Amino acid sequence: MRTPATLWLYTQPTDMRRSYDGLAAMVRGQLGANPLSGQGFVFVNRRRTQLKCLDFDAGGYCVWSQRLEAGRFGVTPRPDSSAVVLSRTAFEGLIEGLDFIVKKHRKRWHPGASEVSNEV
Repeated sequence: MRTPATLWLYTQPTDMRRSYDGLAAMVRGQLGANPLSGQGFVFVNRRRTQLKCLDFDAGGYCVWSQRLEAGRFGVTPRPDSSAVVLSRTAFEGLIEGLDFIVKKHRKRWHPGASEVSNEV
């Protein structure tokens, strides 16, 4: 499975009985996004013991699932937003059992960003 360019974490509890069509309908209805866009969408159940990823590739939909035998995924439902963008590092941390709490994003340089002078 290829890694999508952008991963979205749906922060509300999801019924894990949903599969391809049900998750794609949630992406359209709840997130207002296109599930065929090549982006990845991550869903977690209420108990935070199951996770599903929905992706669309040239061949069709792909659903990847993980169920924990012990512990919980570090996702806390957020009332202020229905989805957040996950970096590759945050996704890997989520899978490995790290808590998904970002206190502050640090500034980073990006190619093409305007240069800021440090005049005193």
